[in-house]
Amino acid sequence: MTPSRSYAETTEAITIIVEPFYLDEQSEPADSHYVWAYHVRIENNGANTVQLMTRHWRITDSLGNVQEVRGDGVIGEQPVLDPGGSFEYTSGTPLSTPSGIMAGTYQMETPGGKRFDVIIPAFSLDSPHQGGTLH
Repeated sequence: MTPSRSYAETTEAITIIVEPFYLDEQSEPADSHYVWAYHVRIENNGANTVQLMTRHWRITDSLGNVQEVRGDGVIGEQPVLDPGGSFEYTSGTPLSTPSGIMAGTYQMETPGGKRFDVIIPAFSLDSPHQGGTLH
C-alpha cells in the first residue's frame, strides 16, 4: 500500500503527520462499505515532555454525515513523548461512501498538569470508486 499523500500540522511544537491508505481488500463497494487505514506520527519538537491523554475525531462522509469519536489515548496507549521523541501508530475507519474526510485533536498533558489540544490535520479519504477527488 502506498499512501495517497501525507498531511501535517504543528501545534505548540507538536507535529502530527497523517498518511491515509485505501484498503481495497477490506472494502466491498457493492455493499457501500469502504475502508481506510491511516498512519499517524506524533513528533515532540518542544522542550517539554508531553503525554497524549485523549483523542477526538470528526469523520465526515461524502454525504455530509458526521461521526464523532472520543476516547482515552490511541490504540489503547497514552504515549509519553520526551523532547525530540515521537510515537507512531496505524488505525482505520470504514465509511458507507467512497470518500470522506477526517480531522480532530489530541489532548496533551505536561508533567506539571497543563493540558492543551493539538490539531490533527484534516485529511481526505479517497477511494478509486468515486467520480473524482472531492477534497
